[in-house]
Amino acid sequence: MNAEPPAAAPAFDELIHQPTRLTVVAFLSGCAEAEFRTVRENCGVSESALSKVVSTLEAASYVKVRRGYVGKRPRTWLRLSPEGRRALASHLAELQRIAATATALAATLEHQPPQA
Repeated sequence: MNAEPPAAAPAFDELIHQPTRLTVVAFLSGCAEAEFRTVRENCGVSESALSKVVSTLEAASYVKVRRGYVGKRPRTWLRLSPEGRRALASHLAELQRIAATATALAATLEHQPPQA
């Protein structure tokens, strides 16, 4: 019988864990600020989907939204807040911890003799 302690539940940031939100937050982490259309195109999401994602992330203070004009055309710019950067870093650290644990476990299992 294996007497290993139970694995701790993952400490994901449930807000960021959703794939579209994770994609947007990861994209924004690589720039100081990005225009809404640029984020939409680079993340491969529809305008309505991105709008919902931004609303959710803005409500959590993970994303800051700035509205203005270029000439007479309205524009919206997005940036990741310091809270959003911390949340992403913590979420990614948890994913790395899970991957490292799985890799270590796999290596241990490879070196065990076959059971009869």
